[in-house]
Amino acid sequence: MFEHRLTHARTALRATLGAALAAGAVAGGVAAGTAAHADADVRPPARAAHVAQTGASGEAGERTQAVKVTAAQVLATARAQVGTTENAAGGGTKFQDWYAGSQRGAETAARDGGSTASYKNAPWCSMFVSWVGEHTGARSQIGWDAYTVTHAKWFEANHRWGTEAKPGAVVFFSWSGSKSLSAINHVGFVVKDNGDGTISTIEGNTGNGKVEQRTRPTSQVVGYGYPAYAS
Repeated sequence: MFEHRLTHARTALRATLGAALAAGAVAGGVAAGTAAHADADVRPPARAAHVAQTGASGEAGERTQAVKVTAAQVLATARAQVGTTENAAGGGTKFQDWYAGSQRGAETAARDGGSTASYKNAPWCSMFVSWVGEHTGARSQIGWDAYTVTHAKWFEANHRWGTEAKPGAVVFFSWSGSKSLSAINHVGFVVKDNGDGTISTIEGNTGNGKVEQRTRPTSQVVGYGYPAYAS
């Protein structure tokens, strides 16, 4: 079923977004039963990469603005989504539907090619993070995009990028262990640093297309984006 779903997603995205999925199922989960996962991201055409590097001028949504939202509130909203599952076509989540109908969805579809309807069956880890930002009032600190590389570069351009795991931080992964932003495959929220070379996270489009709480090795972390939450 997993291979069928991933193949379907690849075919649909090539036709509509001019994109390809990042690496598919790979070994790497550190907890029992997490040897393989479907965590992947949309790769837009190369022409989008130049735009992504323009920085904080709205490419990942907007400039950062002060918010009255705490990290605990963001994590509570993310945790409340645990168990949400995509359908057999890789879509059907409220995160994809929201993004497809959003202003940002229109902007990124124009940037990357294709139509906003394509997002309804696209890999949705970054859409999940973006949805949580929108629905907690923290969007201007969390950003919004369907493409993890652009999302990470937005944090970097806003000088909110680093290597320390903090609760509520947005964590970006590369399954190859690369520390290059261009190699990012997946994104989620940090719950805590476990102090043993792993972090606890909440992620969308993980496992077999669900929102789940996970334990990840820090060796797979490219870096962290730091929203400026309220105290």
